[in-house]
Amino acid sequence: MSKTISKGMFGLFFEDINYGLDGGLHAEMLENRSFDFLECHGHKSNYYQQEAPLYGWSAYPSESDIELTASKENPLNDVNPSHLVADVKKDGAGFTNKAYEGIFLKKGVGADISFYAKAEKETSVFIKIFSEDGKELVSSAEIKVSSPSWTKYTTELINNEDIKAGKFTVVMGNCGVISFDQFRAYPKDAVLGLFRKDLVELLKDLKPGFMRFPGGCVVEGNELTNRYQWKLTVGPSEERKANWNRWAVHGNDNDHGNKDMGDFPYYNQTLGIGYYEYFLLCEYLGCEPLPVQNVGLACQYQSDQLVESSSPEFNEFVQDALDLIEFANGDVNTKWGAVRAKMGHPESFNLKLIGIGNEQWETDKVDFFHRYDVFEKAIHDKYPEIKCCGSAGPDVTSDHYRDAWNHFSPKMKADPNYSYAVDEHYYVSDEWMYNNVHMYDAYDKHKKVFAGEYACHINPDRVPEKRNSFGAALAEAAFMTGLEKNCDVVLMASYAPLFARLKFTQWQPDLIWFDASSAYGSPSYYVQKIYSRFTGTELVDVDFNDLEKDRVYVTVSKDSEKMYIKVINAGNADVELNLAAISGYHKGVSKIYKMEGDVDDCNSIEEPTKVSLVEEDAELGFNYISKPNTISVIVSDI
Repeated sequence: MSKTISKGMFGLFFEDINYGLDGGLHAEMLENRSFDFLECHGHKSNYYQQEAPLYGWSAYPSESDIELTASKENPLNDVNPSHLVADVKKDGAGFTNKAYEGIFLKKGVGADISFYAKAEKETSVFIKIFSEDGKELVSSAEIKVSSPSWTKYTTELINNEDIKAGKFTVVMGNCGVISFDQFRAYPKDAVLGLFRKDLVELLKDLKPGFMRFPGGCVVEGNELTNRYQWKLTVGPSEERKANWNRWAVHGNDNDHGNKDMGDFPYYNQTLGIGYYEYFLLCEYLGCEPLPVQNVGLACQYQSDQLVESSSPEFNEFVQDALDLIEFANGDVNTKWGAVRAKMGHPESFNLKLIGIGNEQWETDKVDFFHRYDVFEKAIHDKYPEIKCCGSAGPDVTSDHYRDAWNHFSPKMKADPNYSYAVDEHYYVSDEWMYNNVHMYDAYDKHKKVFAGEYACHINPDRVPEKRNSFGAALAEAAFMTGLEKNCDVVLMASYAPLFARLKFTQWQPDLIWFDASSAYGSPSYYVQKIYSRFTGTELVDVDFNDLEKDRVYVTVSKDSEKMYIKVINAGNADVELNLAAISGYHKGVSKIYKMEGDVDDCNSIEEPTKVSLVEEDAELGFNYISKPNTISVIVSDI
């Protein structure tokens, strides 16, 4: 009996970790653009923040020429009140922005610049980018600031050469006091004017079926005040309340010996990319949005904070989920549909999926199952068409996982609409993946799974710094044959985490790596590409299970035009496959997409495609030789 494969089964999970959003996918090149950053301190149950409004900004050419202070008096708005006051004591003085590792722009791309300013007298403001050593001016623009009231100014920078680690500098033409707020600096090639082009291209090339966002632990926060609140992320970007990022304090308990401050204390969330922009990105990528909602719980690993489910405050969390659906899908005459329309998208985003909680589990103090029930009933009473996703907790081996299925399984059997799929997470070794290829064979068919976060973690003694090796990709590809074969149980799957900026990581391995100017997909990226691009709509029933003793794994699917035969050889010998055993296979010219390499091979900025997907044409008969340490996809006409 054939099985139908869910449309868009393989997708993305995005969380702002490893500077994946600000400093990454968000194309904004400046840090602390609104002078509202926080310096993050503490560890579990003792987090605190200090204002750091001038972080990333410094005097130019010296502090004796200009005095920089932060002020909250007469702000641009009351949401982000802090702004910069520059007392210029010498013509030509100004200030610079750290901009992570400096400004990087390819020749001819240029940048769109804007800021708000006010001054008592007309002042010439020059936006300049200097070379890394500060000696060469590589781009410049002049703006006249003439109003004593907050006014938005815009200009553009043109660069006729590559800019590498450039210094973003604001220079005043004459002495006096001038105030600034809400700087913006985006490359002109930013996708939708918002997203870094090369990173979006890597995502688009995957042809993802969905994108789960914005987390992850970011949804919960290390404390409830730090949680992600979608209503604070819509509307004008200048009026979105900036927040600190929970990953700023990651590891303070362990990696830093209970130190007060970790390696990334200024990791903040500008919210320049909010829910509206996430929906736009999903629309651009052609994938289904899957927003995850907080259920009144801070991160259960990092905090004991919660809102009692019997309290009026808890009802606000439920209402937030209902209002989100209205924001995404509601008519322009509804409250939140009108907000969406005002932002520029009167058409519905056609939201179909929603996550209820992130990585939650039931305890003596945390009534997650009751919380899910309340959310599910409220959502389906008003929006019965919305598909709700639950959570099986942080792993697939503990009592948390078993308790979750003891709750969800009978309810899903009685009412399939109760939960579209339950989100399972596992970060595991390569041996675990090989040993659990058939994990979902034993699941009752009424159970539906979203493998929402998974990755192979190779022993760091074998692969330094837990980088993404080809060996990890082999194990993931083998395990994913089990996901595909059990497509009647596993409806969705996504690797995690998605992005990592080199030198700015809190977690690895990761799917896509980048620095200020370049990006590359890991070997795991190309495995995801294989499954997202070369999986049909129907599973073809084949039996090559006898090959698995030699660590060779095969799965076959088809659509109306093509057949896709995936062969993963993680063994140490050639293996011959009899393709005649596949019903509907026709010999002839086929395309073969192949990955191969040493198990410890990793991609890098210097060798971005050392392990990648290579396409070739081949005249195939009914036999195919699979080489050791290879991942192949045979694509043939039906």
